[in-house]
Formats: sequence, structure tokens, C-alpha cells
Amino acid sequence: MQASNGLPASLLFACSENSVRSPMAEALTRRLYGQAIYVESVGVRAKEVDGFVVAALDELGIDVHRHHSRTFEDVDPESFELIVTLSPEAHHQALEFTRGTATEVEYWPLPDPSAVEGSRDARLDAYRQARDLILTRLKARFGNPSGPSP
Repeated sequence: MQASNGLPASLLFACSENSVRSPMAEALTRRLYGQAIYVESVGVRAKEVDGFVVAALDELGIDVHRHHSRTFEDVDPESFELIVTLSPEAHHQALEFTRGTATEVEYWPLPDPSAVEGSRDARLDAYRQARDLILTRLKARFGNPSGPSP
């Protein structure tokens, strides 16, 4: 059941390893929408959160140092109204995961910033771009935030 502000009551972000895109989206959603929504993230596989994610979110005062990566097997699909997938692999897994449930699945294609090579600055800039794309998409999809903006 969606809240009156257009937010689902519960939201799951999914990407390939729950180390870059999905934990970033989870943290940004928490910052923007606070207690108005229950949000988690998973990956097809679990991998430790990427250091560039920590750096890109630290710039906004968001701490993800304690993020623990999880997989689809760690959550119940019926616990979420909406699953937003951020990679093709996660999208395929989410469709299988939600078969037979009322959970909606949306695909937000997002380039993987960890694939960018080059200097530290060039790589960090790719993470900033991913962060900013997620922020833009969140605001476009769910409206004005109720909490402090990053």
C-alpha cells in the first residue's frame, strides 16, 4: 500500500553485489525520505561495500561504513511493495524472486561506476555521477523528500 506522498511503504533496491549501486540507493533513500519508508538493499551476490561508495556518500554526510551486504535469499519478497533493480542481472533475479507475489519490480538501468578505470579522481567522479543519478531518479519517482536533502 503506497503512502499518500507516492512512496511505497517498503522498498528494496537490488544490484549485482550489494556493494555499489544498491547500498548507495538505500542510503540516499533513507536520507531523503527518513522514516516515511522502510528500505533495504540486496545483491545477487554479497560483497563488501566499495570504498568509493563510502567516499562519495561521505561527501554528503551519509555514513555507510556499517552496511552489511545481503542477497535475495536474506529477504522475503512479500515484505516489499516495490523492488527497484539497478543492474540487468539483479532485474532478472528480482523477476524470478517475485514470481507469485504482488511485489512490483522496476528497472532503473544505472551504469556500474566500479567498471571505470583511471586515476582515483576519475574513478571517484564516476561514483559521484552514479550517486547524483540515483538522487535525481529518486526525486523524479517519489517526489519531494520529507527529510533533509543531501
